[in-house]
Amino acid sequence: MRRIMAAFALLMLLALPAAHAVQPDEIMSDPAKEARARELSRELRCMVCQNQSIDDSDAPLARDLRLLVRERIGAGDSNSQVLDFLVARYGEFVLLKPRFERQTLLLWLLGPLLLIGGGVALWLQIRRRARGGADLPAPPLTPDEQAKLAALKSEETKSP
Repeated sequence: MRRIMAAFALLMLLALPAAHAVQPDEIMSDPAKEARARELSRELRCMVCQNQSIDDSDAPLARDLRLLVRERIGAGDSNSQVLDFLVARYGEFVLLKPRFERQTLLLWLLGPLLLIGGGVALWLQIRRRARGGADLPAPPLTPDEQAKLAALKSEETKSP
């Protein structure tokens, strides 16, 4: 029974949403602007943690970026203007999902191209093996193998 309760408790902990690092003093008074700030914060990379959004990071730099996002939204910038401002200031690396542009074309296409290339290589290998095995004649049996085969055949005919 204890194991079931422990498993249930673990399942409940895993089901909880991720905790956000946004401090109460950062939250904007307008709920619509706060929702926009949260949406943008999920798209921006913490420069310290690098695999977390600034919305999830407790790093001081992430807090500064969250405040900067809220400041730009409060000034009346659109979402794209806020992102453009941050990219101009910190580079494309600040975006968790890079834009599909000429500079990032290889980044976006390398994964699918490798997957397709691997599939084609696998298909060619299977095809080559299937064709190669049918063309080769089986080597003749040695006298010892012929004797064993004859013994097996005679045992097979004797059994009901």
